[in-house]
Amino acid sequence: MQLNRETIAFIEEHLNDDVRALALKAGKLPQVDLTAALTQIAGRQIAAIKIPSWQLVKEILYPQHLSMEQCSSEVTARYKAELLSGDTLCDLTGGFGVDCAFLSAGFKQVTYVEQQSSLCELAANNYGVLGLNHIKVVNEDGVAYLEKMEPVDCIFMDPARRNEHGGKTVAIADCTPDVGALQCLLTHKAQRVMIKLSPMLDLALTLQTMHSTCEVHIVSVNNECKELLLILAAGVQTAEPEIHCVNLTHNGKQCFSFTRSQEQEATCTYADDTALYLYEPNASILKAGGFKVLSAAYCMKKLHPNSHLYTSDELVADFPGRVFRIEKSYSFNKKEMKDLLGNISKANISIRNFPSTLMS
Repeated sequence: MQLNRETIAFIEEHLNDDVRALALKAGKLPQVDLTAALTQIAGRQIAAIKIPSWQLVKEILYPQHLSMEQCSSEVTARYKAELLSGDTLCDLTGGFGVDCAFLSAGFKQVTYVEQQSSLCELAANNYGVLGLNHIKVVNEDGVAYLEKMEPVDCIFMDPARRNEHGGKTVAIADCTPDVGALQCLLTHKAQRVMIKLSPMLDLALTLQTMHSTCEVHIVSVNNECKELLLILAAGVQTAEPEIHCVNLTHNGKQCFSFTRSQEQEATCTYADDTALYLYEPNASILKAGGFKVLSAAYCMKKLHPNSHLYTSDELVADFPGRVFRIEKSYSFNKKEMKDLLGNISKANISIRNFPSTLMS
């Protein structure tokens, strides 16, 4: 993609402006490629939040909105980069190329494969701008390339999770490509394979399908579940994968790991009443279903089998989730609640396993 000087100047001048308002300038600036300019302005604005280190590099070019929406954030891409390393890596579903760029730090030679030529053009430009000259860009279908490629140390795949109508899909078989059908070929071509999937997937069903899985990483950002990562390896069909629940926050990283058999075998003590502290696990743990094993690991009592809230008299400072100090307990009675709130006009109420609607 080549932008003329007038278009580049327009982009720099209007970086912080409303893209929809800028679109009304069509026809008034004949020397400006307005469509390209709006795409770049919108991309830079998203990158400021999603990929902040890229947003600082003016020469980076951005794709259409859908590709920006689907690409990984910098924080999750950096986490994935901690999990893979070696001499050679192949990203078979390149897309905008954020994951490939950050994963490439752990490898000597990297191949980015993408079937859309426009995205390949952007990737080639951006990797050059970023000095990632060890990444080779290949414009080809990922599955076709997989079938003929030489073995590598690691493979990364992020299958498309939208159908032909643009709607989101969450089942493995509905993704493109179907990684369940490809897993034997994938583990034949690489020692380790990382697959990024929707966090909406049912984990138990996913592991039944993806029998070569040796690790699961459920990644949240600021307590919002973002990615389900599977690490595949050949010859691990009988091994039980460890489930790593990760919450990436502004203050660091919360981690909790367990296996499904540990959860099944764990014993859990239930509280008769709330103690001094109340605990709510982070979104990754709730997604993974590590409820009894969490109680055992942190020596806390659970409020109820279906509530997934915990309590203790002693503060567990490193608990992977939110911690509350209970000042006082009240019944869910309208008069008592009004007395509690006083003149406060609004209050946040969270309900867990409680048969009631919110009060007016």
